Amino acid sequence: MKKIGVVLFFLLGVGVNSTYAQKRTIAGVTFEAKTTVNQKTLIYNGAGLREKYTFDLYVAALYLARPSMDANKIISDDAEVAIHIEIVSSKVTRDKFVETVKEGFGKASHGKATSEQISEFMGFFKSEFKVGDKIHIEYVPGTGVVVLKNDQKIGTMKGLEFKKALFSIWLGSTPADKGLKSAMLGKV
Repeated sequence: MKKIGVVLFFLLGVGVNSTYAQKRTIAGVTFEAKTTVNQKTLIYNGAGLREKYTFDLYVAALYLARPSMDANKIISDDAEVAIHIEIVSSKVTRDKFVETVKEGFGKASHGKATSEQISEFMGFFKSEFKVGDKIHIEYVPGTGVVVLKNDQKIGTMKGLEFKKALFSIWLGSTPADKGLKSAMLGKV
């Protein structure tokens, strides 16, 4: 009987690990099962589609060291975390993206971002957006928020408090999109 329990436990563990080892496709966008931030492996936690007025705008995925549904912990932890965004609509322009992120900072439920920090962050997004553009927002303890567009680093913002404010745009108590938040937390 003990042998059967051990075998079942092993098979269950293999099944769970293989589930996390697979790529995920959301609204036609495929996300890797893992990513690396600061030489640490992060795993896919969840992803969802950002919609507004019935338009699909972008898909975003959350990567963590360990799966979690605790938004407050994810936002507040001084640990590697990443959000990968892919634009799926030509309606997402650089100006609209910047405006939406500024609004998000105004509703941020955690952390603090000064107007100077917000302006500096928005300045990272100088070029126009197009369908298929990829934006990676990665937090590295001791360094800050590193932003990449199409695998090219476009800027770094120092400070845990800035990270908390930025990540609360998607995961805070008043997120940009509640459905996207739930999906990124793996709740759907």
